[in-house]
Amino acid sequence: MPSPGPTAAPATGEVPLPAREPAPATLAQAAERAAGDLLTPSAPHRLADVVPAPAQVQPDPTEDWVLPAEAVIVVTADPAALAVATQLAELLRPATGYPLPVIHAASRPLPATDAATPPSPSTPPASDAAAPERVDGIALVLDASVDLGAEGYRLDIARDGVRLTAGTATGLFHGVQTLRHLLPPAIESPTPVTARWALPGGTITDAPRFPYRGAMLDVARHFFTVEDVLRVVDHLARYKLNHLHLHLTDDQGWRIAVDSWPRLTSVGGATEVGGGPGGHYTKADYRRIVSYAAARHITVVPEIDLPGHTNSALVAYPELAPDKTAPPPYTGTEVGFSYVDPADERTYDFVADVLGEVAALTPGPLLHIGGDEAFKVNGEVYTGFVERVQRIVADLGKTVVGWHQLAPAAHLDGRVLQWWGTNADDPTTAEAVRRGARLIVSPGNHAYLDMKYAPDTPIGHDWAGLIDVRKAYDWDPGTHVAEVPATAVLGVEAPLWTESVTSLADIEFLLLPRLPAIAELGWSPRATHDWADFRERLAGQGPRWAAAGITFHRAPEVPWPSTPTIPTQRNTPQTDTATP
Repeated sequence: MPSPGPTAAPATGEVPLPAREPAPATLAQAAERAAGDLLTPSAPHRLADVVPAPAQVQPDPTEDWVLPAEAVIVVTADPAALAVATQLAELLRPATGYPLPVIHAASRPLPATDAATPPSPSTPPASDAAAPERVDGIALVLDASVDLGAEGYRLDIARDGVRLTAGTATGLFHGVQTLRHLLPPAIESPTPVTARWALPGGTITDAPRFPYRGAMLDVARHFFTVEDVLRVVDHLARYKLNHLHLHLTDDQGWRIAVDSWPRLTSVGGATEVGGGPGGHYTKADYRRIVSYAAARHITVVPEIDLPGHTNSALVAYPELAPDKTAPPPYTGTEVGFSYVDPADERTYDFVADVLGEVAALTPGPLLHIGGDEAFKVNGEVYTGFVERVQRIVADLGKTVVGWHQLAPAAHLDGRVLQWWGTNADDPTTAEAVRRGARLIVSPGNHAYLDMKYAPDTPIGHDWAGLIDVRKAYDWDPGTHVAEVPATAVLGVEAPLWTESVTSLADIEFLLLPRLPAIAELGWSPRATHDWADFRERLAGQGPRWAAAGITFHRAPEVPWPSTPTIPTQRNTPQTDTATP
């Protein structure tokens, strides 16, 4: 007797459905994936090929995973986590051409008390036990019970999918950047390409060494558009930096609108180095920068430089000048000649108004008051001015930050000094730390990204020395300043002054590849710092920058790939634009 075929009725008497053939689209996807497997037989990266270096890496080559065209991104039902999942989808869609829908995980059911009671809008999201699963997709799990700190994350990659867990949305965002670095470089392409989107198997558990990791952009010497600043934010986010310090005022231009002193921008903002047109940010412009940065878990730190570096303010308001006479606009690059009158009460009205309006626009806790190179305001006059301005900042509910020249002034709770020296033996700063100050470390001869790479670098300076990539990397923020313990170091920052920088391409050329070096010093455990390993991982970033159309310096000490892979363009419509 012949055995029953696939449509024979079972013994229960149910009528079976005929076997269904796969849809043509499914067959096409399967064929494309199989072809990709043949072209690229294994995951192209090691699990440790990440910049900055993760704290803990446990590779498992048997668990490599390939992103399928039908993959979904499942996320904890929390608005902040959903925002990160949406960013991940927007990041992956352009190059892959995949739809990558984002799906909420179900919230935890309410206790079965009174069925007539409506659900509360404050019902917490699912705990890890009810968290999204990763079945051949990517799961983003927000779980406050995990011990990963404010910015840490855990990334698990296995054959059945990817699971990213963090206690905060910030941790999820940093984990997304790691996931991004583990995909092939073609993932940075703004248009669809044919590639095998493989991730190496294993687990990364990661958290930062320092809470403050930043970069500074000087928009006063040369003005840069909002779009240029947003592009810089993208670069910071890529390498887990979490602060953008904007140097908004200087002798050459005033760049932030202040309603109570409108000539600061209409007059003071109309110049820049070399005599260009200058420019300024409206309050709406500034809010846009702050909002864009916050969406990428970056805090904006605005700087109003006082009492020196104020020629642009004096041109606009001569009453602030010691002789009450307007100086001519300044478009050169010398420093130390200008200052507001520390003996006039009108000066403190000005300071309170300006800092008050900037503070109201800035949700972050830090307000930078500069304080460097005020060569004509000496001794007790200088410290008296600083102490009064520090109190103005505190009364606004902000934490004062200033260059390390503020050190002799009386300490104020929470005060942060930004150290930019080239001689690490600095007893005055060490004494300020003993009185309670914390440090952001930005040594001019290691972290100043406006320094030239080599004598023939076409832009930049060399007053602090030449800074190639190795010099940017080979130092320790935690022990750099003599007699300052690592516990007093809040973090590290890489400033970019723009006397010689006139375009976004110039900015990127000086930032990259040194910015990732500073980022690694701020993020990664000291034990992971190794130049030979870092230069190999950094080399892998070059094809990513090339795919994204980012300008960078091909530093000779880095073994860049000699023949970058050029992925095959696909005629698949672009579904979205990439965001970091």
